[in-house]
Amino acid sequence: MTPIREAIVLPCVFLTVLLLGGLRIAESTALVPPSPYSLILAVLLVRVVIQSGALAPERLMATSRSELANLNGVAVLATLWLASAQAIALSIPESGLPRLALSVFFLILVLNTSAASPDRQRLLRSLAVTFGTAFVLKFVVLHAVSAPGEGAVKRALLALLDGVTVGALLQEVPDPISAYVALLTLVLFLIGVMLLPSQRRPTRLELPMPSAMSPVP
Repeated sequence: MTPIREAIVLPCVFLTVLLLGGLRIAESTALVPPSPYSLILAVLLVRVVIQSGALAPERLMATSRSELANLNGVAVLATLWLASAQAIALSIPESGLPRLALSVFFLILVLNTSAASPDRQRLLRSLAVTFGTAFVLKFVVLHAVSAPGEGAVKRALLALLDGVTVGALLQEVPDPISAYVALLTLVLFLIGVMLLPSQRRPTRLELPMPSAMSPVP
């Protein structure tokens, strides 16, 4: 990993995720920090990232590195943790039954992923599917249910959810630009995870095969 990526690119990407993920665009735009619950989930998520080999902490902090380099490694880990918490908080609905369901979903998923011990590629695919699914549920499905009016999509969703109290599903309808900001935030987070210094694969020593024409001693 180049010094520019470690010292500039990764912290900037994760700080951008932290800022964009905290934006709540409405009549008065606010910046919301990640909740304590999402901070706890982020600790588990960072642990899974390290366990999978997508992040090698020894490449960020080691006795062979200078104090300044180790300090920069700490900054990368801290911003990764905060960005993970913000990405999780952004993907969880704001209130009601969907918030409870997605909160439990993320906890079970992180614990299950940790038990499965995936490699780097499988973890990246799992994160993309998880955050993509959460984005669709929050900004497409719940938005369609909570939006005023009686559109065809809303009627179809309410028919599928027959038996569930509609009031428990309704969310505050966000500004239309919020979905685009959220999508950009989650994509940046996944890119940041992909750019982390991963564990080096051991090199295989291939011995030359003896030639069929070589003389037998």
